[in-house]
Amino acid sequence: MPLINLPAFAADLLADFERLGTLRVDTPVIQPAEPFLDMAGEDLRRRIFMTESETGKSLCLRPEFTIPVCLRHIETATGTPQRYSYLGEIFRQRREGANEFYQAGIEDLGETDVASADARAISDAIAILTARLPGKKLDVTLGDQSVFEAVVAACGLPAGWQKRLIHAFGNPAQIDTLLTRLSRPQPVTGLSAEIEALLSSGDEATLIAHLDETMEATGYSTNASRSPKEIAARLKEKRALEKTALDGRTLAVLREFLSLNMPLADAPAALFAFAEKSGLTLDGALSRFDARVAALGNAGVDAKALAYRAAFGRPLDYYTGMVFEIAIEGSPAVLAGGGRFDRLMTLLGAKERIPAVGFALWLDRMEQALAKPHGVATRKPEAAQ
Repeated sequence: MPLINLPAFAADLLADFERLGTLRVDTPVIQPAEPFLDMAGEDLRRRIFMTESETGKSLCLRPEFTIPVCLRHIETATGTPQRYSYLGEIFRQRREGANEFYQAGIEDLGETDVASADARAISDAIAILTARLPGKKLDVTLGDQSVFEAVVAACGLPAGWQKRLIHAFGNPAQIDTLLTRLSRPQPVTGLSAEIEALLSSGDEATLIAHLDETMEATGYSTNASRSPKEIAARLKEKRALEKTALDGRTLAVLREFLSLNMPLADAPAALFAFAEKSGLTLDGALSRFDARVAALGNAGVDAKALAYRAAFGRPLDYYTGMVFEIAIEGSPAVLAGGGRFDRLMTLLGAKERIPAVGFALWLDRMEQALAKPHGVATRKPEAAQ
């Protein structure tokens, strides 16, 4: 069935994908909702168009392609490495513009040379946009969640705080709120005397039994979204979090890291200097970062023309490492965005870990950019990919 209302450059875009050696795939418009609700992130979750099957199974209109392409790969038991491309409609609530629009992109699954695969994704996205938007100067911004995770771990934060900060990566306001709470921790209140005593005693088995009895007595157990064991673990985590108060030096280290903003070519030296000054051991994360910058150079990408922001992330929960976005200079509208998502395949059911990286292109924004003499957008960008 031919696609309608496609930009004039769509055929050229498909030719780009073929030239890059990708396998073009399509996925059903109606998708199981659970993977998106569990893994896509809060920003995308609230934009999804939901429905139900006759049996009550939660379904949704396809809000993006990464998860469906990965599910298709697992279901078809296709070997790796494999590079997929796609071009089709997605459905997502937006503040401005149509809620049904086209995206295209590439998902690179199973390439074990992570640095080269990351560089290829970035260089391919740049090359495609350069070819389809001649004369437009591109702004490319990179971040790296794995470096942030290494910094947080090296600072010695409890696991619960590490999890919260990593989940908030890429959301400056939320990160700032969490750091403020770390400087002025708030006690957990509203617990019964029995639960307070059991938490203090450290008797987890009795705490779980008490929660089970209470839930049974109140009739809550039949509709509970969490088991007594999960609730007990959460209460213990909250109690540990309330006792965490970072010293001013550690908070300053975290804020200094998040303030780093420079040309990508300067970032390896700056990150090394930051680690040395702060006394943090980040060797593994920094080695991977250096390898990616070198791989970009080998791919013909000028690292001086790309920006690195330590606090930069993207609003999808499945990212694990490098993330990037591309816009036209002077415009806030994201034309392409992507990153690494190494944990997603196993979360979706793959029997073994499959490294993965990819990017998506917003065709409606590319079309608008072509129509504007200087590519200046008049609206703010939606959440990426």
